[in-house]
Amino acid sequence: MGTRARTIAIGCLLLLAGYPAPVLAAPTTHTVVIADMKFTPQSLTVKPGDTVVWVNKDFFPHNAKAADRTFESPDLATSKSWRYVAAKPGTFSYVCTLHPTMKGTLVVK
Repeated sequence: MGTRARTIAIGCLLLLAGYPAPVLAAPTTHTVVIADMKFTPQSLTVKPGDTVVWVNKDFFPHNAKAADRTFESPDLATSKSWRYVAAKPGTFSYVCTLHPTMKGTLVVK
């Protein structure tokens, strides 16, 4: 029996013996709070499949729109939120188009 066949056979025996398969981490939900005319955190790193929720706790409507249009929230009134499931890896700069001095970065890796 060759080395590759032996490795496959051992792997099959381990599975049959009841050893669990590796557990993948469940997706996580992250929150970006919009308050005092800023995004907090201003930069957020997540994994593909994670959910990001923007919650407007400010007195004014806001939105979050990626420069490359990967995501675009609607305008969020006070106490409203919007969810986005991060799909593709990359660094995505975003802005509130109603208040362009408000900027953030979402990093998906």
